[in-house]
Amino acid sequence: MGSLGTNPMSFSAIPDDKAAFEPLNPEDVRAYLHKAVDFISDYYTNIESMPVLPNVKPGYLQDELSASPPTYSAPFDVTMKELRTSVVPGMTHWASPNFFAFFPSTNSAAAIAGDLIASAMNTVGFTWQASPAATEMEVLALDWLAQLLHLPTTFMNRTSTGRGTGGGVILGTTSEAMLVTLVAARDAALRRSGSVGVSNIPRLAVYAADQTHSTFFKACRLAGFDPANIRSIPTGPETNYGLDPAKLLEVMQADVDAGLVPTYVCATVGTTSSNAVDPVGAVADVASMFNAWVHVDAAYAGSACICPEFRHHLDGVERVDSISMSPHKWLLTCLDCTCLYVRDAHRLSDSLETNPEYLKNDATDSGEVTDLKDMQVGVGRRFRGLKLWMVMRTYGTAKLQEHIRSDVAMAKMFEDFIHADDRFEVVVPRNFALVCFRIKASGAMTKEDADEANRLLMENLNKTGKAYLAHTVVGDKFVLRFAVGSSLQEERHVRSAWDLIKKTTSSIMD
Repeated sequence: MGSLGTNPMSFSAIPDDKAAFEPLNPEDVRAYLHKAVDFISDYYTNIESMPVLPNVKPGYLQDELSASPPTYSAPFDVTMKELRTSVVPGMTHWASPNFFAFFPSTNSAAAIAGDLIASAMNTVGFTWQASPAATEMEVLALDWLAQLLHLPTTFMNRTSTGRGTGGGVILGTTSEAMLVTLVAARDAALRRSGSVGVSNIPRLAVYAADQTHSTFFKACRLAGFDPANIRSIPTGPETNYGLDPAKLLEVMQADVDAGLVPTYVCATVGTTSSNAVDPVGAVADVASMFNAWVHVDAAYAGSACICPEFRHHLDGVERVDSISMSPHKWLLTCLDCTCLYVRDAHRLSDSLETNPEYLKNDATDSGEVTDLKDMQVGVGRRFRGLKLWMVMRTYGTAKLQEHIRSDVAMAKMFEDFIHADDRFEVVVPRNFALVCFRIKASGAMTKEDADEANRLLMENLNKTGKAYLAHTVVGDKFVLRFAVGSSLQEERHVRSAWDLIKKTTSSIMD
């Protein structure tokens, strides 16, 4: 028995837990989730007082928590305590009302509830039969949203006359929406060019403005396009950094003359860098001359188009092949939720379909249902449609429009502040709820001096923990981006941020 004393793990350290392991014990589910819900409610109550950006170093969490997984169980309260003391202090608080960086990552009580319930049900709805309600709910939610956006019925799963030729699917990100449509466009172009297999891929060319999100160029590479044939078309202030259809036509025609096959054009409504809007209808007209697929990336600004005053930004959408928008950015639906609509669902499923024996069933064979696995990269999928439906069902169109308009009004207020202070300039016209501004070069200050002043302003602002802004480069100028839209933001937060910007600017320029 003496040897037991030398064992670093004595028997007394082993929990006396002889009960059977029940990971879904109903009482545990109730108790754990009550504590989790209390944590979430407290988080939103206190988030305004938390530094938006954390002051931690890489590897900090492994230093605070064990680097090795625990062997034995611990009370759930221990887990929650470590969450509060170690995890929360290392978070960048995207939900903070003082978060003005990138684009908003919106949320709502209805979305959280929907995501929680979907996670609890844990359905894997790859086919209709795998979970009929999950597919039907996703189809319904997408068609509801299509109606809010006044999309043509050709993009809807079901119309008043029955099942349509178009349809939609909820994906994780815009990157996925671009990738699957690029693959469908690639295959269609290969068929048109008489290619055997993929032998003609080196001849395929794709197009986007230089303001298009970098994920587009990444998706092109993943889809197999030759980087030498990925066209980034320069934009400038004369088009407010939107894609110029005349330049697009010129580049596409030059490619045809060189023996290439124009395959895909990405138009953006609300670019990440400057919120530029590409002219959807004019781009579609040019692309149609070459039978090229047109995709509209409306990830951020698509949500605004549920308001009639912004819907004109989608004019011409009836002539494009696909459009995607992300309610997790601005429509109060938590990550991840990117809605992709295609005018001809078969063009997508023909490229992405899988049909192993173990997934064959009568419902699929009937042709009356949509198997969403055939409209995405993978097979498995989450029940994303539930939270989107719960948001629309709970708040209704009027409240969602009010939310968008409130954010736009606050952004306009901030833009007015900038215009009224002669130390600053608005670099590009504001389209939605993003203001691109900077300290302008004046007197003996050169552009380089101004760039450095703006870089210092951003760094000093973010160090305070009282606000978080990100930057971009537009027209060779270092520009600060002020994105309104956090779900908890009120006018007072915008005013406080402006006061902080003025104070910080004075401290670095005096």
